[in-house]
Amino acid sequence: MSSSENTTATTDASAPETHAFQAEVARLLHLMVHSVYSNKDIFLRELVSNAADACERLRHEAVTRPELTRDDPDFAIRLEADKDKRLLIVADNGSGMSREEMVSNLGTIARSGTRAFIDSLGDNKDGSALIGQFGVGFYSAFMVADEVEVISRAAGEDTAWCWRSDGLGAFSIEPVELDAAPARGTRVVLHLKEDAAEYAEPAKIERIVRAYSAHVPVPIVLLAPKEATAGEDNGAAAEGGTEERQLADGTALWTRPKSGISEEEYKEFYGHVSGQFDDPALTLHYRAEGRHEYSVLVFLPSMAPFDLFDPDRKGRVKLYVRRVFIADDIDLLPAWLRFARGVIDSADLPLNLSREMLQTNPVLESIRKGVTNRILSELQKLAKNDVETFNAIWESFGPVLKEGLYEDAERRDKLLELVRFRSSADNGASWRSLADYVGAMKENQTQIFYATGASQEAIASSPHLEGFRARGVEVLYLADPVDAFWIQMVQGFEGKPFQSVTQGAAALDEIPAESTDADKAEADKQGAGATDIGLVTAFLKETLGDKVSDVRASARLSESPVCLVAPEHGPDRQLEKLMARQKGAGAGMFAPVLEFNPKHALVTSLSGRLGAEGSKDDLADMAFLLFDQALILDGEAPSDAAAFARRLASVMQRGLA
Repeated sequence: MSSSENTTATTDASAPETHAFQAEVARLLHLMVHSVYSNKDIFLRELVSNAADACERLRHEAVTRPELTRDDPDFAIRLEADKDKRLLIVADNGSGMSREEMVSNLGTIARSGTRAFIDSLGDNKDGSALIGQFGVGFYSAFMVADEVEVISRAAGEDTAWCWRSDGLGAFSIEPVELDAAPARGTRVVLHLKEDAAEYAEPAKIERIVRAYSAHVPVPIVLLAPKEATAGEDNGAAAEGGTEERQLADGTALWTRPKSGISEEEYKEFYGHVSGQFDDPALTLHYRAEGRHEYSVLVFLPSMAPFDLFDPDRKGRVKLYVRRVFIADDIDLLPAWLRFARGVIDSADLPLNLSREMLQTNPVLESIRKGVTNRILSELQKLAKNDVETFNAIWESFGPVLKEGLYEDAERRDKLLELVRFRSSADNGASWRSLADYVGAMKENQTQIFYATGASQEAIASSPHLEGFRARGVEVLYLADPVDAFWIQMVQGFEGKPFQSVTQGAAALDEIPAESTDADKAEADKQGAGATDIGLVTAFLKETLGDKVSDVRASARLSESPVCLVAPEHGPDRQLEKLMARQKGAGAGMFAPVLEFNPKHALVTSLSGRLGAEGSKDDLADMAFLLFDQALILDGEAPSDAAAFARRLASVMQRGLA
């Protein structure tokens, strides 16, 4: 295109436009501009990562549109610095941006990354370690720059645009002459703050790139002053002579043999693909050969990513085909492994498969199955050989892995070997496997007992555990919301069925209590026949009516007077609560069973009053108070708060009279 044509292309364009930032972005920029983050170096990692992504996008697009890269087929990221002018430039020859893409990508955040990032900062004074996780990396440039220009030309387009902002609430966009813009791609120009001038020094730039970006799949070069060689004065550098210095060669780390890769290199690459600063808890690097050939470099983080519980449950493993980036949002692993980060590079897939065809491609399905099984195998080895590391992974990702118990019937048995629980065995102090549980089962015990609840503390204090604790029977604490669902799908473990302590009969009669002499003395003191069980049962049934489906004496209570349990064939109490909340109902769908402790003083007193002559007008209040007490112990509010308060006040008044 001639110079005159360039002029025509921009003369008819509109004048510079000024736009206000999206409110969340403006707040984020305020944090960046006024940041006191201890590690400002990461801004360069984020800009380099964005540049590499742009190159990868264009490499993929050029598979079907080769004309986009015909004149410049070699991708590169170019860094330039001018220490005197306090300028740092990060340029790439990737996909570039149109005007609309600039407004969308640099002025708004379509996803929830900005809000999530700001919310996660909390009282954390150094949030730089969070930046990469939340997709807000570009804005980190304002930690070191008081003005940022982004000059970009989309590949295949004949217009170029300049985005400019000081990070104080607004940005402008205007067209630029084509000869002042890249032939394609983006050039980010940072006007560095006075106290950030060091980022224009080549030695500083080189150190940061080698530390954080050495393994991006695009070569990185630095345009720097020539260094004088031995026997030569420094005239060339003094007169402005420059040279290109390669900082990274764009070699894909996953194509290199494991023996030639250091732990530090793995960590650097993990930081690049995950956007996190933690150390990977598990690194899986191998090449599969045979029917299908593919390379795998996958990491399991030690810290949960911010998007772990996003509703879309998308994975973040990148798909490459013969080193050409294809996508980073294809389900290469099941949703219950979505916390994994890394790269899978296939030698068999065609480059021009549509996204719809990729989702059902048999080669991809074979890869998904092979990598999933390999990760499970590595986790089993870790659980056996490095308990501390495995427990750290379980601590962060156990609730997600348990999703596989009801979604993935094929791998359910392997997952059951991996799942870990807190339990009553040591008051929840350590993680217990199902094998640990079965190995410690009591004589005559035939079931694996568990309790679901909102938290470990709430479960541990539940009256439902009293009879089990008295017999030394271990109860698993299931405190994650997902527990109420998968437990309904799993038949058991090693032939032992799961049984909720809040559902059906307690099945404790055959297991002797571990009673001390003091316990026996107390039982003798109360007297085995102090409560007329039939009389109390009939009274409570008649009084409570349809509030309960049944009333019975309890084998699971040893300290509390009452508790509520689910009917034998109804859902577990916790599951029923979750289902009721989802339906917007205020109560469960099934009337509970009320169990009472025949040895408790309240129940024996009630039995005595029922058997004695005289007025029994106030005993109905006792029945409803016991029922409401059971609701409260179950984590629910009384069925009628006003009536509960009235009855409680009446009982207290009589007690004080």
